[in-house]
Amino acid sequence: MLGHTLVVVSDAHLGVAPPAVEGVLLEFLHACPTLGDCLLVNGDLFDFWFTYSRVIPRRGFHVAAALASLRGRMPVVMVGGNHDRWDSRFWESDLGLRFQPLRATFEIGGRKVVAIHGDGLTETRWQAKLIHRLIQHPATAAIYRLLHPEIGFRLVDLLSPALGDHAHDEATLARAADRQLKWAERLLAEEPSVGLVIMSHTHRAVIANLDGGRQYLNPGAWFDGFRYAVATGSAAELCTFR
Repeated sequence: MLGHTLVVVSDAHLGVAPPAVEGVLLEFLHACPTLGDCLLVNGDLFDFWFTYSRVIPRRGFHVAAALASLRGRMPVVMVGGNHDRWDSRFWESDLGLRFQPLRATFEIGGRKVVAIHGDGLTETRWQAKLIHRLIQHPATAAIYRLLHPEIGFRLVDLLSPALGDHAHDEATLARAADRQLKWAERLLAEEPSVGLVIMSHTHRAVIANLDGGRQYLNPGAWFDGFRYAVATGSAAELCTFR
């Protein structure tokens, strides 16, 4: 069992979000042991994260250091998002976090939890499906790693507005959130032992109480008002920091 009270945060998109988003996140990470006894970072903490064998992004240094410090006080699980899924070796070997690129399964207060970022599961546009498949393919990361880091990161900065998902309108996000809920309901029907499904990606904060006391949770986006969530073996709550 990971713990009794799980703190959940996702979608900070550090690197394109205003500097205050990172500053308050550092305060939040320092305060996490007062909010729960374990932390789930459920994807897209960074707008882009990629590690080489000897290089990590400068933009993420302070947050990575804060996570390393927090790991000494409580378990930290990180699920990869569509912006920061690559290379678990740094998070696991160097920082001691538990990193899962796609799906994490664990128990909180005796309740089985499945955590998934949520990208690639409910997209309807063929462009989004194609981009997701390209990002996921091992060859993409292998080819990108051949670039000098300075060139690679500048290339991402150039392409991010076209390839990212920052500009979806409210109606599009609402439809995506509804599809996520239906996907979570199907997963719960297929896996009766699961009591809580956590997804992110749509930036829409949701708690859905389903049959048998089971729940679906989306903590919302950290960059949107410093949103996070807390979950126990029997309940979940949407929160804002400060």
